[in-house]
Amino acid sequence: MSSLTPFESGDTAQRASDADRDHIAAILGEALATGRLTSVEHADRLEAAYNAVTVGDLVPLTRDLTGLAPASTPSFSADQQAVTAVFSKIIRGGRWVAGRHTVLRSTFGALIIDLTDAVLPGREVTLELNSFCGKLIVRVPENARVMDEGSAIFSKRHISGGNEGGDPNGPLIRVTGRAMFGKVVVSRGVSDHHWPWHIG
Repeated sequence: MSSLTPFESGDTAQRASDADRDHIAAILGEALATGRLTSVEHADRLEAAYNAVTVGDLVPLTRDLTGLAPASTPSFSADQQAVTAVFSKIIRGGRWVAGRHTVLRSTFGALIIDLTDAVLPGREVTLELNSFCGKLIVRVPENARVMDEGSAIFSKRHISGGNEGGDPNGPLIRVTGRAMFGKVVVSRGVSDHHWPWHIG
C-alpha cells in the first residue's frame, strides 16, 4: 500500500512521523488528481492524515487506493498554494485545503481568507501575505498560534492572535510577506473587531 504496508501485520500502535503523514498526503493528492477521490473525500482524508497519531490511524486512509503511488511530479501539491486578487475582490472560506506554504497577494484589490474550517497540512503553516495598494484580511483558527515575521511600508499591518491564548498543540502559523501602501490584518476569533463579518 505504501511504505506503511509492513505495519499492517506489525505494530500499528507505533507513533506516526511527519514523513509518514506527508507520504500519505502525497498518495491522497495523486488520488484526487486522477479522479479516484472527490474533493470532499480528499479533504476529509487529508485532515485525518495530519491528525493521525499512530501508523494504525494512517493505514485505512489509503487502503482502497492500492497500487497508487505519488507521481514524481504530482499535479497536486500540499506544499504550496497561491491566491491572487488584482483589481478584484476574492473571498475564500469554508472547507478547502490550504498549502503548507500559502502565498496570498492583493494588488489594488481585496483578498479575504477564512482558515477556520480549512484543512491545514501539518502542524506548521507559512502564510506569505503581500499587499500592494490593496487589502488582505485573514482569519485563523481559534486554537492557532501566530508568529509575525512580515514587514510594512506606508501601510497598516495588524497581526493579532499571537502565542497567548493559542493552544500549545494547535497549528503554528508563520506570517511573512510585505505590505506597501496597503492593509494586512490577521485575526483570530469572532470577537476580533477587525474581522469583516458583514462583507459587502
